Amino acid sequence: MEGKEEDVKLGANKYSERQPLGTSAQTDKDYKEPPPAPLFEPGELQSWSFWRAGIAEFMATFLFLYITVLTVMGVSKAPNKCASVGIQGIAWAFGGMIFALVYCTAGISGGHINPAVTFGLFLARKLSLTRAIFYIVMQCLGAICGAGVVKGFQPSQYQLRGGGANVVSPGYTKGDGLGAEIIGTFVLVYTVFSATDAKRNARDSHVPILAPLPIGFAVFLVHLATIPITGTGINPARSLGAAIIYNKDHAWDDQWIFWVGPFIGAALAALYHQLIIRAIPFKGRG
Repeated sequence: MEGKEEDVKLGANKYSERQPLGTSAQTDKDYKEPPPAPLFEPGELQSWSFWRAGIAEFMATFLFLYITVLTVMGVSKAPNKCASVGIQGIAWAFGGMIFALVYCTAGISGGHINPAVTFGLFLARKLSLTRAIFYIVMQCLGAICGAGVVKGFQPSQYQLRGGGANVVSPGYTKGDGLGAEIIGTFVLVYTVFSATDAKRNARDSHVPILAPLPIGFAVFLVHLATIPITGTGINPARSLGAAIIYNKDHAWDDQWIFWVGPFIGAALAALYHQLIIRAIPFKGRG
């Protein structure tokens, strides 16, 4: 019996030596850090995939503004809260559209649909400056066209109902609005980094994830929290498109908040993810 027990122990020890556990079980084949994107990549301009990605960003932002601005106007037009989808419905419209559009465009352009997301990924060296500028331009053009189509359908109602333009609500200061935009964008961009992190997917392969779902849900939650404060920007293209088509002084007075806030929030999220979260050792070496 003692001989059999020793054989079992020896077998278990050999198995544990052959099959290391935890992070030490992962090999170089599991994950390899991609090289950082170059600052300038002139060759991109000659690639159809580059232009196709920009078109995808334009179309996604166009559809995003069209659906969400119509939803906002429908709520503002209703005689009472019970006669419309309310703030929750607006939040679902924004979050649901981001979920759907990221799902549709992630394999083409990365599914940014937001200059703040593009800016954060650029700071993390996930894309070149050339591509980042192109994406932001296309996103803004798409947002302008999306809001413009809504106004074309119902011009009088568009002007009467505010056109979905972002402004700091009465009772809040510009500092309140700026802080809400910074924190809200931090939540969004941090979620984008976490949901699309290939290193995390390799390390935590036991946790299945559909990237568009947490991103859309983050947008939904941020809207629930900040609609009463700023109408929720967290997307400079969305704020710019609505402001240009609405074109009233009070919309332009606060426009800087919806660029400075999201860009600061995106930068903080990129720094936090790259310097803190990604700093966790991936492999254990004996």
